[in-house]
Amino acid sequence: MSTVESKKSRGSSIPAHEAHHDPEGSGAVSETVIEAVAAAEGADPTDCDLGFYGAVDLEALDTLFERRSCEGHWRFEFAVEDWVVVVEGDGTVTVCEN
Repeated sequence: MSTVESKKSRGSSIPAHEAHHDPEGSGAVSETVIEAVAAAEGADPTDCDLGFYGAVDLEALDTLFERRSCEGHWRFEFAVEDWVVVVEGDGTVTVCEN
């Protein structure tokens, strides 16, 4: 699964929330992304509509993450609602204010 650390933002360059997805775990990276954005929103990920489907194809994100090169640097960035989400190849998910 993932771990989520809260870091309240004071500006767009400081992460509002940061999470780490375990690439060897059973959950998908999209679950970690949803949890991290929900935490930034201060919402329960199961009780809110975060608008992901208009921003990114979560299944495609899972596939890209699964097929990333372990030797190279991999980064995927997108905006959803008022947030910029960055997913790194090592499993780091960073959510910053947009």
